[in-house]
Amino acid sequence: MADFCRGSIVGVCYGRNADDLPTPDKVAELVKLHNIKYLRLYDSNVQVLKAFANTGVELMIAVPNSDLLPFSQFQSNADSWLKNSILPYYPAAKITYITVGLEVTENPDNVSALVVPAMKNVLTALKKVGLHRRIKVSSTHSLGVLSRSFPPSAGAFNSSHAYFLKPMLEFLAENQSPFMIDLYPYYAYRDSPDNVSLDYALFESSSEVIDPNTGLLYTNMFDAQIDALYFALMALNFRTIRIMVTETGWPSKGSLNEKAATPDNAQTYNMNLIRHVINDSGTPAKPGEELDVYIFSLFNENRKPGLESERNWGLFYPDQTSVYNLDLTGKAAVGISSLNGTSSNGTTWCIASSKASETELQNAVDWACGPGNVDCSAIQPSQPCFEPDNLVSHASFAFNSYYQQNGATDVACSFGGNGIKVDKDPSKSIILSASNLLVRHMIEV
Repeated sequence: MADFCRGSIVGVCYGRNADDLPTPDKVAELVKLHNIKYLRLYDSNVQVLKAFANTGVELMIAVPNSDLLPFSQFQSNADSWLKNSILPYYPAAKITYITVGLEVTENPDNVSALVVPAMKNVLTALKKVGLHRRIKVSSTHSLGVLSRSFPPSAGAFNSSHAYFLKPMLEFLAENQSPFMIDLYPYYAYRDSPDNVSLDYALFESSSEVIDPNTGLLYTNMFDAQIDALYFALMALNFRTIRIMVTETGWPSKGSLNEKAATPDNAQTYNMNLIRHVINDSGTPAKPGEELDVYIFSLFNENRKPGLESERNWGLFYPDQTSVYNLDLTGKAAVGISSLNGTSSNGTTWCIASSKASETELQNAVDWACGPGNVDCSAIQPSQPCFEPDNLVSHASFAFNSYYQQNGATDVACSFGGNGIKVDKDPSKSIILSASNLLVRHMIEV
């Protein structure tokens, strides 16, 4: 959904595969202290949901691979999970995404065929309680879903996964859910240092890699991998699905053959990543496109098997001290110039008419935020989109939210003749006429 005041976000993954981690309550304090607003979880642990209740932190929770069989077999299993494990803690725990399955193509048990049936059952459970527009359902993938990723324009999905990927992509497109990918330029460099330069992997390259088919210039591997996915989606005619990076990062320590796994490189990668994302610069193939990214991970996890790097992706040690300094807000890198005020790819927005009467607008807002099922929490006092505090601005937020949720059709922007379709991003004009507060909110959220 295109919000006027959101922009790309940076979250952090909270894995708990370790012996000595702080309690969830302490983690919630740490997360608030470092101004982390978005967190990805790998299950739906009750203690974690309780700890993050009323913190304002948006949570992505998960149905792990071990639960795919029961969730795919019976609707009642998804219903009871939602009723018993989620609803008692929602909306105090601000859950916005449910990921069903984790990198299933990498799973040795071959649970891929179970993913889409399980996703459908979770969505049906959400529909029964009216939360299917507020909580999006998707599944996370490794870059192994692609058979080709270079050059980006030749990006293609692995045909051996087509039997479950095609119905999944249809599900995502129909429900306006993102395609979730775990991206690691670190591995590309580690496994092929002769073909990938360290600077290119770390967003530090001064040279450009040219895609011979499109002429697009790439200065970092992250963008090239994202665009390979976009081209793979376009090749199958899925042009409306947006990409979300649910894991990326760099390890701070490694085994003997992992010389690039250092605190300096980890700091450089994540710092450059945050700047790149929050600037809303998009990628060469999708300039200005919003891209939400989650950094892996909050803590080092000592139980993970494999090479030394596997246990050293954390931003913090279990004693809550920083592995290296990192400004997770990226504020120093963001300015008003990063706000994209023009539409791309024929995008349109719906705003409130300034000629409408206050009564008509208020009635329309009440309908959109009630029966229309729009999440209007962002325009409440002290929330990101409250400023500027006037009815036209709040109505525009509600109108556009409803419009985007309902297919961006003419009918979805009618509101009794009080809605107007525009092809220029209204956030820019709102900012220019509003107080500096809104600029600050747009940068912070």
